[in-house]
Amino acid sequence: MPNTRSVFIVDLHYIVPLSNVDAHVPGHVEFLNRSYDAGLFLMSGAKVPRTGGMIVAISESRAALDEHLAKDPFHAQNIAEYTITEFQAKMHKTGIFD
Repeated sequence: MPNTRSVFIVDLHYIVPLSNVDAHVPGHVEFLNRSYDAGLFLMSGAKVPRTGGMIVAISESRAALDEHLAKDPFHAQNIAEYTITEFQAKMHKTGIFD
């Protein structure tokens, strides 16, 4: 069955000092866990150096992803700005879209 979902690279850039970021990490981790449980996120992690983070997500649409990301405390509390790149995965490791 062909993939009808898009893959998104979500690039978070912190816009507040790390001390403010750290105060919201527990809520952000809860959001990430819910996102993995829902099958939306494939991987995530902090940038090196720690200026933000990266998320690889799968979603039916950009609008659906935007709606989901709005629930992230980093978004809701204006901790980070998001740059989102969408692409159609034409080649991928077996099992990623299962």
